[in-house]
Amino acid sequence: MKKIVFVSTNLAFGGAEAQLVRLAIRLKARGWEVRVASMLPPTAYAEELQEVGIPVESLGMRRGVPDPRGLVRVVDVIRRERPQVVHSHMVHANLLARLAHLLVRVPVLVCTAHNINEGGRCREWAYRLTDFLCDVTTQVSRAGLERYVRVGAVPRHKIRFIPNGVDTDRVRPNPEVRARLRHELGLGTAFVWLAVGRFEEAKDYPNMLRAFVRVMRECENTVLLIVGQGSLREETERLAGELSVALRVRFLGVRKDVPELMNAADAYVMSSAWEGMPMVLLEAGAVGLPVVTTDVGGNREVVMDGQSGFLVPPKNPEALARAMLRLMDLPLEERLGMGECGRKYIEENYSLERVVDQWEALYRQLLTQKGYNVT
Repeated sequence: MKKIVFVSTNLAFGGAEAQLVRLAIRLKARGWEVRVASMLPPTAYAEELQEVGIPVESLGMRRGVPDPRGLVRVVDVIRRERPQVVHSHMVHANLLARLAHLLVRVPVLVCTAHNINEGGRCREWAYRLTDFLCDVTTQVSRAGLERYVRVGAVPRHKIRFIPNGVDTDRVRPNPEVRARLRHELGLGTAFVWLAVGRFEEAKDYPNMLRAFVRVMRECENTVLLIVGQGSLREETERLAGELSVALRVRFLGVRKDVPELMNAADAYVMSSAWEGMPMVLLEAGAVGLPVVTTDVGGNREVVMDGQSGFLVPPKNPEALARAMLRLMDLPLEERLGMGECGRKYIEENYSLERVVDQWEALYRQLLTQKGYNVT
């Protein structure tokens, strides 16, 4: 039996966590015995995983509190399960899994970085110092890979690019869902912008709100829907009030129907200061939404400037607003054409089945190199 243990910093509503869950479920369907260990107590996805027979364990750690018991617990999980592959996701889990390798035999350890910036030089040095403990580090964007090599976090021969993937059969255009949700949300004929992401510094929502002020000056019949939760939500809501856009900006909180909401929108907007390979851009493309986004991380690997959307510099609300207005001014046929172009590109390059094929090929290659029989 092929066995794999995923180690994650968290199981919450986020792009990295969603990708881990999709990968785990597909590998289970392909005959792998899968288990997931989360450093922090899960707040999302645990029931979804357990429903398909994937056990989920919490290592009982608390955010911002180093706890050696977490290391003991993950070692116990690996020792008990005896997997051929341990695959960790996000910086804290990557470092924890590497330390665990000092205490328990791990045939193959793969560590995945989900961001171009995972917390500054100290963490990059930690990656460098512990690199010998893992078999390969992977990056979800080519931009992230090049940066990790450039700063010396990982040697080039030990890092691989494997992108995030999206289920293009499940995430797709749906006119019926669009009509229903626009009615339920009372959107009428408004031009609807959608943004999805945690309220944290990286997403730079102040940039988006300041751009939206300029958009509203030119077009009053527009709405901005923001989906997500996070430490800066209240601060962001206050800023919307101070900028006098609160009546046109709706904070929807955490939603489990993001692909459906994307169908209700007319375009997607992202204002991030830094990124890895955002799942929401892949999903927006799969739904057929034209996109306006900042040119950071792997965003330009997903959005083709001038073809499926527009790229703008980060931290520049004027440029973001100009691109949003440019998109809104396009004839409907051209906007729909941009969306179709984006969906085709996602299908050809980021379909989940193709990405899972790449992961299985990597696992098989590493196990074969170490003399393990792969069946």
